[in-house]
Amino acid sequence: MAHEDWTVDRLHVALPHSASRQQLLQDVNLTPIEDLPAVLDGWASAAEQLESARPRIEAARAHMKARGVLPDDLESRDVTADVLRDAEPRQGNRDDHGRGAA
Repeated sequence: MAHEDWTVDRLHVALPHSASRQQLLQDVNLTPIEDLPAVLDGWASAAEQLESARPRIEAARAHMKARGVLPDDLESRDVTADVLRDAEPRQGNRDDHGRGAA
């Protein structure tokens, strides 16, 4: 799916975890309008990466279910630091943490 095809609703549905869906909605609601296109482009890129990884994820899930172990060729590493680093620009660009539009 190209960036042009994404809507906030489609992004919301494409994200696999409630925490990431909640972060998307928070970003959309708290980002200044002039910064919103860049924020949404970042979310679209993340959703596209997830969509492209879906076949490998499903194959690994089926392999695990059938054999009880992950496939040998599957790279596994803790990506927590990557996720936190990638989240920083979205959170760091706002100097109005916690303030609503009202």
